[in-house]
Amino acid sequence: MNTSAEAQVIRCPQCGAANRVQLEKLRSGHAPVCGKCHTPLLNETHPLTITDANFAREVEQSPLPVLLDFWAAWCGPCRLIAPIIEQLAGELAGRVRVGKLNTDENQITAARFNVRSIPTLILFRDGREIDRIAGAVPKEMIVRKLQANGLW
Repeated sequence: MNTSAEAQVIRCPQCGAANRVQLEKLRSGHAPVCGKCHTPLLNETHPLTITDANFAREVEQSPLPVLLDFWAAWCGPCRLIAPIIEQLAGELAGRVRVGKLNTDENQITAARFNVRSIPTLILFRDGREIDRIAGAVPKEMIVRKLQANGLW
């Protein structure tokens, strides 16, 4: 029997039921479904909207690693990499959560991670920063960072 350290409880977005999901299955790419209503639990094919209010729940407590894009609406380079972030969300679904945090609207979290320029991509595992990329970079560079961290 697995211990609680090897499992994560994920609430169903549809019915709210608590589902115990084995972390090893998540990491190997399995897509868990709710035991009650059979709704996919991590069907995130688009980036999550991360805010100061939900950062702890969505990033720090995430059962999966998180690639978080710090951006702003007025930032040209941020708009350049937005389609790449969108693609990665679909390609990494079930293995890595991809999110976007608007730095103008969420200054507390941006300051907490000392984000001085945008776009900045920060990779989190177990709620802690493990790597970062500053600036608009090609998709291949982001993939190399994910590979270097064992996530691709």
